[in-house]
Amino acid sequence: MYEGYQKEELITEKSEEDKKIELIMSVLKTKKELDLANRNFETAEAGLVDYYVYQIKATKSKLDFLVTKAKKRGISLDMIEELYFRKKQVG
Repeated sequence: MYEGYQKEELITEKSEEDKKIELIMSVLKTKKELDLANRNFETAEAGLVDYYVYQIKATKSKLDFLVTKAKKRGISLDMIEELYFRKKQVG
């Protein structure tokens, strides 16, 4: 009978810098989602208005949560806005 062995890998914790970058990227992604939901709402057909209102409210709540979390970690909103506009300019 053959027994296969699997190599164990240690789970490494993310560094504080990686966590900050991930949080900033989440804020940027959520901001983009909110902008898209707002644009979709503006051109929505009658049957989809309620859907987009819900989507806007949900995304706004998520963005508020992430911004509060960023503030607690010492990430300034100016930093986030700067990165947002840089990313928008680059691509």
